[in-house]
Amino acid sequence: MENKLLRIPSVIEATGLSRSSILAMAKSRGSSFPQPLKIGKRAIAWRSQDIQAWIAELPTIEKGDNNAA
Repeated sequence: MENKLLRIPSVIEATGLSRSSILAMAKSRGSSFPQPLKIGKRAIAWRSQDIQAWIAELPTIEKGDNNAA
């Protein structure tokens, strides 16, 4: 897997989460969401492999699970 740096629009597309959700999860100490890298004075990015690993670890919805969104 190629390891690219993903800026926020790419992370939004990959995860389906909103910008505010991504930033809140990245800030939260208890969250398993990957931490961003500082790539400039006002720029952050995530490693693509970290985002893909986070997605792979998400639980699946079981049949009959009424808690699905």
